[in-house]
Amino acid sequence: MSQYQHVLIAVDLTDESGQVIEKGQAIAERNNAKISLIHALEPLGFAYGGDIPMDLTTIQDQLEQHAKDKLAELGAPLNIPAEQQHILVGVPDAEIHRMAKEQGVDLIVVGSHGRHGLSLLLGSTSTGVLHGAKCDVLAVRIQDEK
Repeated sequence: MSQYQHVLIAVDLTDESGQVIEKGQAIAERNNAKISLIHALEPLGFAYGGDIPMDLTTIQDQLEQHAKDKLAELGAPLNIPAEQQHILVGVPDAEIHRMAKEQGVDLIVVGSHGRHGLSLLLGSTSTGVLHGAKCDVLAVRIQDEK
């Protein structure tokens, strides 16, 4: 089995992000690998199809700042420096692939909710990451914390 050098942990900033980080951190520690965190935000224009006749720049900037603050909060206990915490705007799976390629990542860790039926047909970020990645991908099954 190859040793991983750089683990990219992709999080959605929900409460379940800790489960994904925990698995990624354990693998990185066993391999003495670098850890980077990533969160990808879809542009607000995507969500509304660009049909809203108003400037969403301020709202998008606020969302990015909130995501940056939350990612810093998640990275602090792991001592992950700010330059290894990435907030990107775009299609999440495409942004994760791009970052993995640019940073020489050899393992991407993502969460998977194990959706079925209509949710599965609509796709998910973890499925998109898995199908387009040029490196190993670990899909961490998210456990309900109920």
